[in-house]
Amino acid sequence: MKKFLILVVLLAFSIITPITLDVYGHGLGGETFPPVDLNGKLVTLEVSSSTNNPEENDDQQISISLIDFNSKITLRDVTFLIKSQHGTQFLFEKEFQADNGFIVFNFVSEDTDSIQIVEEEEGNIFGSLLGLDSRLIHVKGPRLSEGGLYKFDISILTADGYSKKLDMPIVFKSGISIAQTKDHEIKDPNFGTQKIQSVTFYDELSNFQYNPDVREISFSMPFDWSFDNINQTSVVHEELIISKTFGDLLVSGFSMYINDVKISDNVITIDDFFSEGRIVHFIINQKELWNIYNQTENQDGMAFLIKPSSDEIQLSSITENGQFRVLVSSNPENLQSNSNAKINFNIMDVFLKNRPIAVTYDFSMTQNEKTIHQQSGTSTDSREEFNTIEFTIPKDVTGIVQLNFEHLNGNDLARTSIPVVVDRIGVQNNEISIPEWIRNNAAWWAEGQIDDGTFIQGIEYLIKNEIILIPKTQQETSNTQEIPAWIKNNADWWAEGQIDDETFVQGLQYLIKEGILQVSN
Repeated sequence: MKKFLILVVLLAFSIITPITLDVYGHGLGGETFPPVDLNGKLVTLEVSSSTNNPEENDDQQISISLIDFNSKITLRDVTFLIKSQHGTQFLFEKEFQADNGFIVFNFVSEDTDSIQIVEEEEGNIFGSLLGLDSRLIHVKGPRLSEGGLYKFDISILTADGYSKKLDMPIVFKSGISIAQTKDHEIKDPNFGTQKIQSVTFYDELSNFQYNPDVREISFSMPFDWSFDNINQTSVVHEELIISKTFGDLLVSGFSMYINDVKISDNVITIDDFFSEGRIVHFIINQKELWNIYNQTENQDGMAFLIKPSSDEIQLSSITENGQFRVLVSSNPENLQSNSNAKINFNIMDVFLKNRPIAVTYDFSMTQNEKTIHQQSGTSTDSREEFNTIEFTIPKDVTGIVQLNFEHLNGNDLARTSIPVVVDRIGVQNNEISIPEWIRNNAAWWAEGQIDDGTFIQGIEYLIKNEIILIPKTQQETSNTQEIPAWIKNNADWWAEGQIDDETFVQGLQYLIKEGILQVSN
């Protein structure tokens, strides 16, 4: 018979609840309920979770045991009536007898048309330590081992003898949360293909979206806003894992809204101490749930919105040795090639509760191992001031660049890099964005160094790939492919700075309207 490794962790979570015949706990990885009276004996229910055999499969195991509160020994001949659901999916409602008061559910993902319950008597390490065997119940169905919230309504019908039926069953309502992880691929116009990983400890997330214009993440999750369910829910715990190559989301703080209600910022914690990604924790407690409930009527689930906590974007990163935090902003916020830039930054000591500190540093802006600017100095320890580095970004630099801070306080491991964008590409319908280096192409065309066909093909490519952004323009057909002379004159004047971007774009829009520029996808 197959052996299952059952790791049961006796957790000391206490849910402050009036001691009645109905006992509640909710939303944790394991629960130990307050003791209740059973025929003059104090008993408690312990519910805990583990992975069956993580090296071989993803099966999730949840154990339930009825225990004498004083002796810590499980009761014998217990009859459980258990109703279970996974998220919003009903699984089963069934009686189970456990000679030793200990029962284990093994949730297995299988492509079945219905939920299957397979029972067997099984020896395991936990049972061996106590000199008893547990009752093992396999629950098989689609996506059952993927994690999320497993709910149990547990009624104790008999204890210390199958014939000793309780006059009034003791009811425990439990919610066990197991991490459910999902990867979301993001197509960002500036940072390319990125991955955001969501981890939910409550229920499955859906409608995951990212808006690059305002750096907002949104998703939804089922949630029952009934009075009873909120009372049962201790916390709703969600996490986002963001790659450190995704510079737009390395902001120093986030704000969260649920169903359009602002959540307190103290529920959000950013962990930047991992090398590959930052982990953003959202732990919504019961007080926050009641606040949402009281402010919004007729709620259906949870609609999450996560965005930078300030309109003035400030990026944050931790050095490799974990000692320093670097906070960075730029002026202008959207850096441009062939223009002046100010990089404002502060260096904070993590061990001194993020207090600004005076340390030596080496700064550089690089792209593809090419150094654009470098400078060394000593940072300020003032809370009212920041350090500023000023330089001109060359006209041939565009796209992602790295802001590097190295050798802080002379330590080779005190280093970090923050990716930012020069010549940001936006996605607003009416936005105009043209990198400075395209002026050279326009000048060469106006001077006859490149022909009409080459120029048109180049502009088509740049618009289709959103390197040039212009307002949406209705595409029409034309019998002529001849470019009017005034368009070429505009290009020459624009290249020399005699007309603005909007006037130059009007010429491109004319070419699109006439069908000379083909930019439809």
